[in-house]
Order: sequence, then structure tokens, then C-alpha cells
Amino acid sequence: MPVTKLYLMPTLQSHDHKGSDEDEQFYGKEIQEVRSELAGLRSEIRRFIEHASRQNVDAALSGLRREYADLFIGQNLSDAGQRLQERMIRDCPMRERCYAVFYEFLKASAEHIRDGEVSEEVVRSYRDRLATMRKAGKLESCATCFAETNRLFEKQLDLMRSLGVYRENKETSSSIADLPGEVLVREILEPLANRHRFRIVQALAAESQTFSSLSNLTDLRGGNLLFHLKKLQDAGLILQRHERGDYIITDKGYKALTGIGTLYAALGP
Repeated sequence: MPVTKLYLMPTLQSHDHKGSDEDEQFYGKEIQEVRSELAGLRSEIRRFIEHASRQNVDAALSGLRREYADLFIGQNLSDAGQRLQERMIRDCPMRERCYAVFYEFLKASAEHIRDGEVSEEVVRSYRDRLATMRKAGKLESCATCFAETNRLFEKQLDLMRSLGVYRENKETSSSIADLPGEVLVREILEPLANRHRFRIVQALAAESQTFSSLSNLTDLRGGNLLFHLKKLQDAGLILQRHERGDYIITDKGYKALTGIGTLYAALGP
């Protein structure tokens, strides 16, 4: 051991200041290159994870559509039929005939829930069809019944969006003044502005979760956890496969989460 010390000391002392400066510059450059490579690697890993998560979400939604399409369609049409009965003009002589026409329209559009994808053209064709039907309605009271049918159709589209069936090709707004503030707060910002709910959505972006696993994750029990889950469900950010089943993230929820990630990266820590 003493021999090593005697050998090293002269060697260390033989370096002059100029050599030390050159070494520092060399190693500084090397460290910078390593940091750049690590940053690139982190970026690649992040993209890989996001791609894998996207595939997991798509696979889960696809399985959900296949397994529970009949249930979704049946529940949607049951609700639509009930709402039409309740809100259509009662003393109109055309009530029963129009009810049948409206219900068949909603039934035909609901069948697209089985599809893997519904294009803008298909949705537009249904909107055009409803507009044509509206022109044929000559009575002043027709506006009420058509408005309810249109509302129920939009509700179907919301379900299709949640299941990843319908993905709109919206152009980015050119002005922040065009952003629908009330809708954004109600459906995205407020539901996610809570650490428990945000953690739930993060976990579901990776894989489906049971009520018990979410309870362990958040340390919330019973009604407290249900309150937060309902908030996310009402906003269309998550879905439950069926009663007492697993929870999964929706297409809307995944996009909201990745959008927040992009915003955070742009703003910097």
C-alpha cells in the first residue's frame, strides 16, 4: 500500500496547470455529450411509454366495445326512448308517428357503437338526415321534439368519443378567446384539479384498475372514493366496464392527460 502512494504522488504532481485546464475542458465536453445523449434517451423512452400506453388504452376500449356493445346500445336506447316519451309534445296528433321515426333514427346511429371507427362523413350524414327531417316538420311545436332528438344524438356521440369510436378532426382554435371556458372547466380542469382524481387517471392510463386497487392507491374508502370516481365518470374521463367491474381510462381521459403532460413539458418545472 505505501508503494502505491509513492508511485502516485509524483505522477499527480507532474501535471501542470495547463494540462489540468485541458483535461477539464475535455471532460466537460464529454459530460455535456453524455447529458445530451441521456436527454435524447429520456425523450425516446417517454415516447415509447406514451405509445405503449396509447396501445393499452386502444386495446382496452376495443375489448370493451366487443364485449359490452349490446349493453351500451341497449342502455342508450332505453334512455333515449324514455326521454322521448317524457319530453315530446303530448297533445300533438303526430306524436306517435314522430316518436317511431325519431327512435329508429337513434337506433340506427347507436349501432355504430359496434364499429371500431366512425368517420366524420358518417356523422355528417346523420346530421344532414336530421336537418332534412326538421324541414319537413311544419308545426311550430316540432322544434321541441327535434331539439330533444338532436340532444340525444349528441349524447350518443359523447359515448362514442368515450369509447374511442368517434374521433373528431377538429382544427386548433386560432384564438384563446374561442376556447369554451365553461366546458373546459366543467369537463377537464375541475375534474382533474384534485390530487386523488389526477392520480386515478394516471394509474388508469397504464392499465385497468379495480375499486380495491384504486382504494389502496389513493387511501380513500367507500363513499369517498366513489365520489371522486363519479366526478371522473361524469366528465367522460373514465369508464367502468360494468357494475362492480374494472375501471378504464377513456379516449378523452387519455388525451386530457397527455395534453397536460405536453403543457407541463412546454412550461418546464
